[in-house]
Amino acid sequence: MPENLQEISVILKDWSEGNRASADRLLSLVYDELRKIAGQYLKKEKSDHTLQPTALVHEAYIRLIDQRQVDWSNRAQFIGLAAVMMRRILVNHARDRIAAKRGGSAERVPLTIVAELIGAPEVDLLGLDEALDRLAALDGRKSQIVELKFFGGLTMDEIAATLGVSRATVERDWTFARAWLYRAIAGGSA
Repeated sequence: MPENLQEISVILKDWSEGNRASADRLLSLVYDELRKIAGQYLKKEKSDHTLQPTALVHEAYIRLIDQRQVDWSNRAQFIGLAAVMMRRILVNHARDRIAAKRGGSAERVPLTIVAELIGAPEVDLLGLDEALDRLAALDGRKSQIVELKFFGGLTMDEIAATLGVSRATVERDWTFARAWLYRAIAGGSA
């Protein structure tokens, strides 16, 4: 985690106020952290995966700087949204690969982080994405907590600050979301 959190907050505020040059300064401060998150995503991918951590970071960053009307408040919010963007890029990539196979079955994509979530060695990325979408429809905050914790690598305290709720609320929502996703992914009725 960068030691210059105050500088990142100032840059994010400048960016929110329309200073596009701040985005370039921000990248140099958070690049290593974003690359680490991308590496976590890609660590257990098949060896022939066409995306590399650097490309994933750059694609997510391009999408982030194109965001309009985002009131950036802190590093945790930015990193959390970057992680969500990376997940969406990987899901789209998986969908494109399946479509290219002309109807092939869903590709199983091992993700260590998600495997810890449900206790399984491999997770169907598209299945996880659909389960997270269903959870978001049920309770958006619980879905956000999963994205921020597992895809963003944020701590419970950082998630609480980002969402403006107490740590106890985050922990309760996390417990529920984890159980709900386990049932949804394992094929039970969530």
